[in-house]
Amino acid sequence: VRVLLASCDESPLGLRTTAIVLLLLRLGLRAGEVAALDLDDIRWRTAEIIVRGKGRRESRLPLPRDVGEAVATYLRRGRPTSTTRSIFLRARAPFTRLSMVGISHLLQSRLREIGVPRGGAHVLRHTAATQLLRRGASLPEIAHVLRHRHVDTTAIYAKVDLVGLAKLARPWPGSAS
Repeated sequence: VRVLLASCDESPLGLRTTAIVLLLLRLGLRAGEVAALDLDDIRWRTAEIIVRGKGRRESRLPLPRDVGEAVATYLRRGRPTSTTRSIFLRARAPFTRLSMVGISHLLQSRLREIGVPRGGAHVLRHTAATQLLRRGASLPEIAHVLRHRHVDTTAIYAKVDLVGLAKLARPWPGSAS
């Protein structure tokens, strides 16, 4: 994550990538949710963001300071002038909404550049869940952040917490415990 964020420069594209990465990573958003964000979806005064997820479900999430600052910097210094209300725009004319596929390709390319051979935007969603798990969040809490309807969907993230799983495992028969 540090290498990925460090690979983003202060160019308009770098500012856009930083804002997108932080939305994916800190809020666990899906690429489609980031692509769907409009200027009216950010409530600056209350530090909230409205996310339209799967099944057209709308959720309000807190907007962490670093994410808000990255989005604001992109809007002020990186976003092309456009009449569209979409936050993230294509880098070349016509300056229309950056699509979910565009966000996925952007992340795939950026990850390859820093030496991560596979993965794309969804890897950052998994990373967000893993970080929450390592900080002690429960699966129901992580399910809430990721906007999963069922905790079972979130359970796949427990597989990566080997330290936590080792605490639950019974000692091997005959081993010193």
